[in-house]
Amino acid sequence: MTTPTVDTTQELAAFLRNRRERLDPRALGLPSRRRSRRTPGLRREEVAELARVSVDYIVRLEQGRGLRPSADVVEALSQALRLTPDERTYLFDLARQRRPRNADGPATTAVPPLTRLVTDLSPLPAMLMNHRYDILAWNAEMAGLLLDFDTLPPSQRNSMWLCLMHPEIREFYVDRERVVREGIAHLRAAWAAHPEDRALTDLIAEFTTGDEEFARLWAERDVKVNGRGRKVMRRPDVGAITVHFEVLVPLQDPDQRLVIYRAADEESRSALDRLCAR
Repeated sequence: MTTPTVDTTQELAAFLRNRRERLDPRALGLPSRRRSRRTPGLRREEVAELARVSVDYIVRLEQGRGLRPSADVVEALSQALRLTPDERTYLFDLARQRRPRNADGPATTAVPPLTRLVTDLSPLPAMLMNHRYDILAWNAEMAGLLLDFDTLPPSQRNSMWLCLMHPEIREFYVDRERVVREGIAHLRAAWAAHPEDRALTDLIAEFTTGDEEFARLWAERDVKVNGRGRKVMRRPDVGAITVHFEVLVPLQDPDQRLVIYRAADEESRSALDRLCAR
């Protein structure tokens, strides 16, 4: 199974069908029907009514027949399908109703001022990534917490690759499935926002063919961009470490993401201090 370069028309069709089938008509206060529903979720007629478009238009969209909905229609569909903010952004990206974020292409190297900032953030573990999770820069604390990135070839300096493929990092997160699921939801949003990024497409294809868990979760079409959260990591030498993470996007370099970890409790702070002391 491979993931081709983004075919936005077909992905738009699949995403609309997927989200329509997820909705519970009762939760939307729609009238009950006498005949049983043969398919899950809403009917196309119901989506058309909620979005104030024709049923034929919904049919053609879901069949991938080359339509490019306007921004107004995309907004109406977002509301009709009760999309989350991240899902709404994803739909706008698929409909090509947003300008490309970086005319020069995806970031592949760290911007020097941001590299210095990563170092200056010590003793907080910090790293710089791009939209596809490539690790572009890191400080000693982040390397001490995760692993020495200098020992890896550049192609493996990717946090999703490490989580899926690296034998040590695979067992590093206590709630691994949640971490993987959230990472995949981010990658799907990045995939739609950067259809020109062949390296990202190839990376997703590698994961889809090489990891059954990734393939299963990718097919669910979850979309979410996490700007902050919590992770619990297990280190055999210092025990469990719980961190809060924050992801910051520089205004001048929006394709680069600064990730900062902070200890969530005193026990974790003590464990991080012991790692830093080494």
